[in-house]
Amino acid sequence: MNAHKSKVGRWYWLLLVPCLAMLAIPLYNRDEPRLFGFPFFYWYQFLWVVLSAAITGWVYSKVRHVGEEDEP
Repeated sequence: MNAHKSKVGRWYWLLLVPCLAMLAIPLYNRDEPRLFGFPFFYWYQFLWVVLSAAITGWVYSKVRHVGEEDEP
């Protein structure tokens, strides 16, 4: 059972991806390319809102059953 929890714990590392992507400000602190008239700075951040929700949902789907076998 302990090995199972360590494998599941690896999924939580994916939650760092959106955090690190948003902390790398020099990568997206620019005006071009524009998407529908919006500067890159804004649509990059909005894209990560959507991607963060998708990644969080993916991790949740992988780890939601952890610990259920311990409960009566």
